[in-house]
Amino acid sequence: MTRWSFLLLPVLLATCILMPSAIYAAGTLRAGAYAQDISPTKFPSAVNGSMKGGFAQAITDPMHARCVAIHDGAVEIILCVVDACMIPQDICDKAKEIASKRTGVPAGQIMISATHTHSAAALGPAFQSDPDMDYVATVPALIAEGLIKAHENLEPAEIAWGFGSDPSQVFNRRWRVKEQEQYENPFSVTTDRAWMNPGAQNPKVSVPAGPVDPDVGILAVRSAEDKRPLALLANYSLHYVGGNPAISADYFAAFAHEMAGRLKATDTRYQGKPAFVGIMSNGTSGDINNINFASPIRLKRQPGEQIKNVARSVADAAMGAYDNLKWSPTTMLGTSETVLQLGVRKADAAGLAQARQILETVPKDKDGQWADRKAIYARETVKLADYPDKVPVKLQAYRIGDLSIATIPCETFVEIGLDLKKSTPFTRHFTVSLANGYNGYLPTPEQHKLGGYETWRARSSYLEVDASTKIAEKLKSMLAELKAK
Repeated sequence: MTRWSFLLLPVLLATCILMPSAIYAAGTLRAGAYAQDISPTKFPSAVNGSMKGGFAQAITDPMHARCVAIHDGAVEIILCVVDACMIPQDICDKAKEIASKRTGVPAGQIMISATHTHSAAALGPAFQSDPDMDYVATVPALIAEGLIKAHENLEPAEIAWGFGSDPSQVFNRRWRVKEQEQYENPFSVTTDRAWMNPGAQNPKVSVPAGPVDPDVGILAVRSAEDKRPLALLANYSLHYVGGNPAISADYFAAFAHEMAGRLKATDTRYQGKPAFVGIMSNGTSGDINNINFASPIRLKRQPGEQIKNVARSVADAAMGAYDNLKWSPTTMLGTSETVLQLGVRKADAAGLAQARQILETVPKDKDGQWADRKAIYARETVKLADYPDKVPVKLQAYRIGDLSIATIPCETFVEIGLDLKKSTPFTRHFTVSLANGYNGYLPTPEQHKLGGYETWRARSSYLEVDASTKIAEKLKSMLAELKAK
């Protein structure tokens, strides 16, 4: 050994330790996954999902941050879906910062989204529900740990994507109010022409106010060596199901468990190797739920029964796509991220004064919270008055071979997702909602004109009326740039 080689040996050894990718040939596709438990450990625990703040006394099924990392030999992305109603941007940013420092993956190549289960521990304020800030302080590091372990689990892999369809579980929950009928909203207005969840066969409504998206998109990775399933990320435009006592990860977790069983991912042959991770992301479901209001009867279900029914149904569609996948040992990854500054809808001076008067005159319930909807929305009006005039809205676009993925930090209306699917320059597309932050509902301008719950001004719906148009236009340009590279 020469003097110079002796001196360089420690440097080479350190490089091998810090850069494990150096042992793989350029262009080698690798993937890894991990599901990190992020459940609270102290109870009662605040829960989002209702206009009144609720509290969970125990865990029905735990909250996870389900992560999959994919490396094409040059670019690495990490996609993470968290069992939460929504995730504020600061939690996402902190988790990404921690993970980026540990993995070297740029924060802009990491996605963190919420499933939108309405029975998880609160991570941010919603209506009269405020989170336990001691718990919230622990969450960024927990999510980051999932991202880091997915990265550490990278191994030579094959990748594939496909689409199934399940129209049986999605219904547009906004119905058109008949011309001669009306109802009063929380702002004493009776001109709304859309009614969310109007009840079974309500004679005041006629037809759904929008379409549905039955697609079940899947992105799957498996080991190149033994072909064992590593992870499957699905996307379905269904708001949530409900019916389990909190804390529960809803049908999103039930789907993950269902897919693990169907893919035989728990086979004893795979013991000692990283566990398979099933992931269900929320598509563009801002106006979609699991209830058919055209039906005269809504069957009563046992706790968790409908969650399992939906999980099995969607898994059927996912497996139909999985059985026809064409696996590849290579792919091309691309990413893009931008932040739009969008306007905030606030009350004028008269509206703000009226809201404060309502809060002074309407009494609270024994639990210290308002039950009256006018008071609840008056409180939201006052809260929004403290918002800046514009807020940052973070958007991402991903290229995975001929598949494109867009992310939006909102409860996105289905029309927007369908438009992006139609306009993508790639072969197929899906959109992940509630990603990298939370900016409330995202109706189209046309749906804003119809009114209804999702348009009512609150911290759950506050972006400017043209926000969806600006977001869609920007995402289309981002996808076009990724295609051109």
